Amino acid sequence: RPSASVTLGSGLQQFTVAKMTDLIVVPEEVGGLMRESMAIFRNHLDMYHPDYNWIEGTAPWTVPTDPSIADHNLYIQISVTEEVDRLSLSTDESYSLDIVPAPGITTVVIVAQTFFGARHGLESLSQVMNYNEENDCLQIIDSVVIDKDNPAFPYRGLAIDTSRNYIPVKDIERTLDAMSSTKLNTFHWHITDSHSFPVMINSLPKMHQYGAYSSRELYHPDEVRGLVEYGRVRGIRVMPEIDAPAHVGNGWQWGPQEGLGDLAVCVNQEPWASYCVEPPCGQLNLANENMYDVLLKVYQEITHMFQPVDLIHFGGDEVNLNCWNTTDEIVEWMQTVGDGTLSEGHYMQEWSNFQNRAFDLFTDANNGTQATGIIWTSTLTEQGGVDSFLDKDKYIIQIWSAGNDTIIKELLENEFRVIFSNYDAWYFDCGFGAWVGEGNNWCSPYIGWQKVYDNSPHEMAGSQDYYDQVIGGEAAMWSEQVDQVGLDAKLWPRGAALGERLWSNPSSSWEAAEVRMVHHRQRMVQRGVAAERLQPKWCFQNEGLCYA
Repeated sequence: RPSASVTLGSGLQQFTVAKMTDLIVVPEEVGGLMRESMAIFRNHLDMYHPDYNWIEGTAPWTVPTDPSIADHNLYIQISVTEEVDRLSLSTDESYSLDIVPAPGITTVVIVAQTFFGARHGLESLSQVMNYNEENDCLQIIDSVVIDKDNPAFPYRGLAIDTSRNYIPVKDIERTLDAMSSTKLNTFHWHITDSHSFPVMINSLPKMHQYGAYSSRELYHPDEVRGLVEYGRVRGIRVMPEIDAPAHVGNGWQWGPQEGLGDLAVCVNQEPWASYCVEPPCGQLNLANENMYDVLLKVYQEITHMFQPVDLIHFGGDEVNLNCWNTTDEIVEWMQTVGDGTLSEGHYMQEWSNFQNRAFDLFTDANNGTQATGIIWTSTLTEQGGVDSFLDKDKYIIQIWSAGNDTIIKELLENEFRVIFSNYDAWYFDCGFGAWVGEGNNWCSPYIGWQKVYDNSPHEMAGSQDYYDQVIGGEAAMWSEQVDQVGLDAKLWPRGAALGERLWSNPSSSWEAAEVRMVHHRQRMVQRGVAAERLQPKWCFQNEGLCYA
């Protein structure tokens, strides 16, 4: 649903793909991106054909016998003024769309400041078209005016974890395709965790040799760069998260063999419940200076794979102080730094020191360019302490606790920018059987698309005084219980409900979106996304009759 005013005509115009032409007037710097985006748009129209050939990427269109259809022209004109070819939090993603009918020709005009806005305009255009079975052609609403459609939030994200279970590149590409259909613009890639380190760091080959599940479950640098570009063409930034200082382990065990000492501690330690929130355990060794040298090399190669980097996620949650406090090397080190105590406050300060040092290391790795850091809510951000541990000008806080957490107000009062990912509405891994023990997993019950849709970042922020600090929101798919086999159904079409909330921030609730949601699910399936069915097909064919 556009955020702008929309006028839709009451008629349909049928046309053929063969009679569709375009004129692209854009700066040279974004000409290639715009042509690629137009090719994707054309392919999406072919996918609307029920006999689309997925192997050849073609549709068996026939020529309608009615000359008023066969000879009707569809002319698409796209105008972009700015040379912006990379997404940032300040990028203008707005567009306007006009569809003007005339005898023998329908003219589409998309005007945008940037390529990203024009791409969104093409996406909206594809959603006022569908397949006409009677004449084996396409049909379009004959008159449309969308006036200056632009997103409510600059950050509209989806996080996927590829450490607990590996997700192949082609499945990540399909996820990016689905994201683009809902105008989500940030793929938050939680690449590493204590379970595995599945990305190749050329200067540190032992990271993946120790850390990847197998040689086939590994992301090569060229594959990562390919995904970054794949996302960019679809209006999406691909943002890395290298979680630290907790959520590290497998991949970091090789230090002693190389004379570097223990880079991480508590790795795979038992009983796991004493040292981490879920098995396997592991945290970085703050007492070992060599750890920082290794971390810098990781950051250097990550910046090359994801460049240019405007946002970097440092992770930074669920540190288990008992892990550090039962490690002799760290206990001895703690007594020589800071106030020399083993108090919780001292551990928190050293954790904060690590985080700020990691920020500086990443800046060095990024050729001196300071990227905005994102960090999860944690004990560092708890009441009364966040402003002493973290710099509001360097970090955005991603809130994963409940939507009514009192820390939200404190973060905003301390002038931090925030991204909402409250688990009680936007954690898509909730509501399944437990993977440790019995019963259901920790954040059950299952979260339906209706709750996803109604979860408003502004309502959670409370006062309008804080709206400018709310950068956006993000749904998370932690992968303890998902891999490529079940990925699509767990993400979609719930992710589309997220997309509309973050683009339009509608004042209406999910009921007003239900019919369009069912249609969009069908559209996603046509595009090759195995989105979960929401209702019987009878409801799709009889709009508005499946109500409570």
